[in-house]
Amino acid sequence: MSLAIFALTLFLVIKRPYGIGIGYSALLGAGITLALGITTFRDVEIVWGIVWNATFTLVAIIIASLIFDEAGFFEYLAVKFVRFSKGSGRRLFVFIILLGALISAFFANDGTALVLTPIVYSILVRIGAKKEGILPFIMATGFIADAASMPFVVSNLVNIVTASYFSISFLEYSIVMLIPDLVAILSSIAFLWIFYRKSIITEYDHEVTFSREEIRDPLVFRIAAPFIIILVTVYALGGAIGIPVALISVPAVAILTIISIMSRKIDVKSAIMNAPWQIVLFSLGMYIIVFGMGREGVTVVLANVVSHLQNLPGPLSVLSSGLFFALVAALMNNMPSVMIINLSLSHLSASSMMIYTNVIANDIGPKFTVIGSLATLLWIHSLEKKKVARVSGLYYTKVGLAVGLPVLSLTLISLWLTFLIIP
Repeated sequence: MSLAIFALTLFLVIKRPYGIGIGYSALLGAGITLALGITTFRDVEIVWGIVWNATFTLVAIIIASLIFDEAGFFEYLAVKFVRFSKGSGRRLFVFIILLGALISAFFANDGTALVLTPIVYSILVRIGAKKEGILPFIMATGFIADAASMPFVVSNLVNIVTASYFSISFLEYSIVMLIPDLVAILSSIAFLWIFYRKSIITEYDHEVTFSREEIRDPLVFRIAAPFIIILVTVYALGGAIGIPVALISVPAVAILTIISIMSRKIDVKSAIMNAPWQIVLFSLGMYIIVFGMGREGVTVVLANVVSHLQNLPGPLSVLSSGLFFALVAALMNNMPSVMIINLSLSHLSASSMMIYTNVIANDIGPKFTVIGSLATLLWIHSLEKKKVARVSGLYYTKVGLAVGLPVLSLTLISLWLTFLIIP
């Protein structure tokens, strides 16, 4: 029964009939599980204890990214990268991917999907790129948003949920994920390049201007870099003494919001209204449904599969488990996927390496399908809203498998090698 409720909920989340928010759809599914006695109000309390830190952190980070976007910070960076490329479209392709990785690291994959996609499109139009020349850059932006969202706990909702659930500190997480993240970025550049090598524009007019008038709030613009550096430092220090990242990010972004309001240069209300508040309801509702699935034996089935996979020799354990987790994420969306696999790993008392394998698989694996992650759904919505491009599910899956499978495999192998160095 819980699987049927999950399928119905996922259908509503993807199709959004009558414009119903994803959070309301998830709460509806959760309400059905409660009404049928599959879950209890005690489960709701447990789930809230798991998701509050992750969801409020993500919302805060995205509000910060939208405020900095309103100030002109990200567009300034994009123009700088255009100039660094010196008229080479191929060099620009690499730089756009690196910019996407940078934004994903500090402002989460959803922040990249919301902010960078329209900026990249605008920049490409300004340099005179044709429609067929724009698509590789747009697809690369969407891909790297998820693939490079591993370096910090705050880079992806998946990371925050898992780190919170298994009590992994910010610094501990970052140390383990340093090498896998670099491998994910470099391999993404390589395989996106191979896939789109014939479509990438070769040359363009690199005299792209960025006037002072485009910096809509000089004060917020100037504090962007120091804000990021200080915030990451405090994350690391706070994590060492067990402070949840939400108790750092929410006050920090509240201060940023107050500064922005006082400067009266940008539309702060728009940034707050455009924040993905529905994710709070979505996380709570979907995880209640996942708890119900666990009660009906799904976690036991998954635990049995994982117990066989993790006993394979050498890197095969990580590769096979990671590909399995990625498949689950691609088919059922990475938010319910990461939670139900976390429950299964907890049931098994699995190794730390298997926990990080789950994170990587649920960060990169969702690229196989359009329903794999919220960032992808936001990205596609952004494309349609801005009338940038229409990307079919079949084409997206084609690119996702061609690029995502080798990127995921290499990243998983790098994780295995990391644990040889850091046992």
